[in-house]
Amino acid sequence: MPERVTIAWEGGTVSGRFVPANGSTGVLLAHGAGLGQDHEWMVYVRDGLAAAGIPVMTFDYPYMEAGRKAPNPARILLACHRAALAELRTRVVRVVLAGKSMGGRMGSHVAADGEDVAGLVFYGYPLVGVGKLEPRDVSHLADVGAPMLFVQGTRDRMAPLDLIEPVVESTPDTTIHIIEDGDHSFRVLKRTGREPFEVLDEVVAATADWISTL
Repeated sequence: MPERVTIAWEGGTVSGRFVPANGSTGVLLAHGAGLGQDHEWMVYVRDGLAAAGIPVMTFDYPYMEAGRKAPNPARILLACHRAALAELRTRVVRVVLAGKSMGGRMGSHVAADGEDVAGLVFYGYPLVGVGKLEPRDVSHLADVGAPMLFVQGTRDRMAPLDLIEPVVESTPDTTIHIIEDGDHSFRVLKRTGREPFEVLDEVVAATADWISTL
């Protein structure tokens, strides 16, 4: 069972979950815009990484903690994210910032703003916003200064491979792991014959293997 954690940030407190493991490098796993830390996707990846020997902490952003649907402004999300990072640092030697969609994007800004982290993992980086046609500005990735892993599905409309691959190729020390037939949450078509947990097992294994190289 995960340890329940209370994370204090400048605007109040949010809840977190910490799963210990033997590794000295921990993962701070941030949720996406539409799902919180207790969603089955987050729990499966969290527990899978912990089973691979990687300590993991998740947390809810303030809007999710309050039961609201609309995400907070970026400055609030980032302040909360930094507080969660500080909490995890009291438990592990090094931290990898990982996140699903929005959570990964917020993590990239935390790192680009100067936080010293061991690496970043993006589970479906939201390069193209919902209802948008043009990709977001990702020039801040050049300021990260840590290895990065993009895990992207071939059917992800928020990160088409023809747009995300040039970002990976132009950013130093950056790797991509492609989930064939995966959408933004790595759901695959039934014709593939793969169960959802099998795909997430691939996601976890790719992450754990990459972290072992840091």
